[in-house]
Amino acid sequence: MPTPAAEFDFLRLTYRPDLRILFLRWLRLVSSQEHRAGYEAALDFARQHQAAHWLIDLRIRGLAEAQDFSWVMTEFRSAMQQALPDAVFRVAYLVTPYHRDLIDSRLPAHETVFRTFIEEQAAYQWLGVPVQEAR
Repeated sequence: MPTPAAEFDFLRLTYRPDLRILFLRWLRLVSSQEHRAGYEAALDFARQHQAAHWLIDLRIRGLAEAQDFSWVMTEFRSAMQQALPDAVFRVAYLVTPYHRDLIDSRLPAHETVFRTFIEEQAAYQWLGVPVQEAR
């Protein structure tokens, strides 16, 4: 069975049913419009696969503008809960060490949905995937 995927010129979406993780791999720097369109496309993709655990690779894209980050934390978070109301979301951001401190400073103190990681294995563990399965 092929792995479900969708690709745009700025984003690749892949769902791994064996891991129950939706992967978002940003392929380049994006505009605010592309940033929001990418997240909305990911949510449509997640709805199709009932995917509540996401791994978002920001290493190429870098940081979002402050207003786009705020949009993710408020409006998009609400849209996630409406799309999959019974799901417990976990969103792991894979980032560079430099960006990790900046993103963490923007997250609420007791954030439970969004978390940053420098290494994929740690992100997989937080998402609930045993390390040997993530390979």
